Amino acid sequence: MNNTFNKFLQKITAVLLMLLLCVSSFAQANNVEMADTMRSNGKIYVVVTVCVTILLGLFLYVFLIDRKISKIEKEQH
Repeated sequence: MNNTFNKFLQKITAVLLMLLLCVSSFAQANNVEMADTMRSNGKIYVVVTVCVTILLGLFLYVFLIDRKISKIEKEQH
């Protein structure tokens, strides 16, 4: 199980690194009026919270599926 968790952490680290590298290209975009409006109303935090919740849910789902598949593979061998 420790090996599975390490692989999971490596995958998460790789994805986060790629996202951080992509952020610089998004930061150079022109100001978006919708984002400015949402930021001024304080609704941008709701959007960020929803996005983070969805991403965490997806990561958790992939992690649990990976554990189940690893368990089935071990039982077959």
